[in-house]
Amino acid sequence: MKLSVFFPAFNEEQSIETTVRRALGILRGLGKVEEFEIIVVNDGSTDRTGEIADRLASKISEVRAVHHQANRGYGGALKTGFKEAQFKWIAFTDSDGQFDFSEVTKFLDKTDEADLVLGYRLGRADSTLRCLCTWGWSLLARIIFGLSVRDYSCGFKLIKREVFEAVQPLVGEEKVTQIELLVKARRKGFKFAEIGVHHYPRLAGIQTGANSHVVLKSFHDLLALWRRLR
Repeated sequence: MKLSVFFPAFNEEQSIETTVRRALGILRGLGKVEEFEIIVVNDGSTDRTGEIADRLASKISEVRAVHHQANRGYGGALKTGFKEAQFKWIAFTDSDGQFDFSEVTKFLDKTDEADLVLGYRLGRADSTLRCLCTWGWSLLARIIFGLSVRDYSCGFKLIKREVFEAVQPLVGEEKVTQIELLVKARRKGFKFAEIGVHHYPRLAGIQTGANSHVVLKSFHDLLALWRRLR
């Protein structure tokens, strides 16, 4: 197997190096993975995230850094990560350390039976507001799209490159990007598998997913997506 891994990162100077080096050690120890790359998608960070990513890329051959000059949001970072990835299988996870990347082995075990392997959070370690917003988005997506997955917004997934290519264009932004990808992939007949992954408290940095502007824009974009896809 050849595997691309990318980490969307916005103002993660306190965690990005630890996240990348931990993933590097895990991937180097996986006999099942013949070749891999790690991509840091620096989404217009205003701290030292981009500088740290460039330094890692200059020292480690398997690491690359890609930069957005301005912040494009989580959805924009996901699109860039998929476009930059060069191998057949593409994994992504958040760069804030809330997931244990060693659990990627559970995803790899499902590649013979699925085109998309989706994580769902076990014991979610987020604020009540963030969990409530995700529940609302999930319920709405289930009602208007029939999207029946356990945790569509979990930031730990493994997806075939051909799935991403088949669902173009992705027009949704922020959280809607993942919903759009999954809805289109389901309609095109790709196979899904779901894996429980542990979720840990964020130790550094600031979450932006429950920001009121992001929340309102995401609901607006979700309804706009429904109008386009119905």
